[in-house]
Amino acid sequence: MSEFGKVAVLLGGRSAEREVSLKSGAMVLGALRAKGVDAHPFDPQQRDLAALIAEKFDRVFIALHGRYGEDGTIQGALELLGIPYTGSGVLASALAMDKWRTKLVWQAAGIPTPRYELLTRASDFKAVVARLALPLMVKPANEGSSIGMSKVCAASDLEEAYALAANYDRVVIAEQFIEGTELTAGVLGGEALPLIKLETPREFYDYDAKYLANDTRYIIPCGLAADVEASVQRQVLAAFDALGCCGWGRADLMLDANGSPWFMEVNTSPGMTDHSLVPMAARRAGLSFEDLVLRILELAHVG
Repeated sequence: MSEFGKVAVLLGGRSAEREVSLKSGAMVLGALRAKGVDAHPFDPQQRDLAALIAEKFDRVFIALHGRYGEDGTIQGALELLGIPYTGSGVLASALAMDKWRTKLVWQAAGIPTPRYELLTRASDFKAVVARLALPLMVKPANEGSSIGMSKVCAASDLEEAYALAANYDRVVIAEQFIEGTELTAGVLGGEALPLIKLETPREFYDYDAKYLANDTRYIIPCGLAADVEASVQRQVLAAFDALGCCGWGRADLMLDANGSPWFMEVNTSPGMTDHSLVPMAARRAGLSFEDLVLRILELAHVG
């Protein structure tokens, strides 16, 4: 594996998803070392990025999640340093991290995404409910792992849900809730991985359901007819490409009662923990965790 040189696995960081990133990074590090790659942990919360140059790292695997790791910030720094890195570039990372601007791009590109409104302290919450109908999802625009997110089933709860989301970001969106089947789709090297159907007894697929619960069900194969799954996968790639994403990532979507997909968001640096979805889909496609990590590293680029 000398072709990769010395590899830094960026993990931890400063976002609200730090703990998840530490877990992802540890698993990535172990997989790379098991494959014979000269890989080392690197926490940008604790170390200056200049050390990447000083210690002569040749390539970076980004296992950071959220702000300063998934939003174009670290990608821009690595481009300035001239070090190849995994995942999407600066613009695509920044767009995908911002759920509001993701929607603007998708709407312009004809990608189906639920109706929404921006919320502020001055919003007429009753009017928002009247326009979008209940239930609603309320989200901070620039957080991941469902942090700060709420499902609102009563109009009287919308203001409180806004206040929770506003603790994490100044941009908050209220989004039409799509009743139906929740799916997630990994993307690797320009191809969509097998779809996974998600089921949870909770109100929605929240942080606990993602990382802590034992009652979340991950159904793969997802149960769709082969031609229907292939159609959804093509739309996944279109949604991914519209944002300029590359390398690898994951799109989250809902299928409504008519079988039509509605896209929620794209994660450009998805989780790589023992609960994570891209490794699960890769296994279904015949790719071990170690081989998946190696393939992602192979796709590293500058710009």
